[in-house]
Amino acid sequence: MSTAKRDPNKSTSGKAPTFQIRITPELKAQFEAAAKEAGMSLGNWLKTLGKKELERLSIEPNNS
Repeated sequence: MSTAKRDPNKSTSGKAPTFQIRITPELKAQFEAAAKEAGMSLGNWLKTLGKKELERLSIEPNNS
């Protein structure tokens, strides 16, 4: 069994703040399954999606 890929970028200001959202348990389960399939933690999977969307909008994402 492999471990989920974590974000290798360290916060330059210490510990990065948490971000909370409310989603249905069913949607969370789908997100978790997709993240697992990609070999990522759920948090890293969501950050990757967000960064890709910023790039799609021609916005350069910050790596921190």
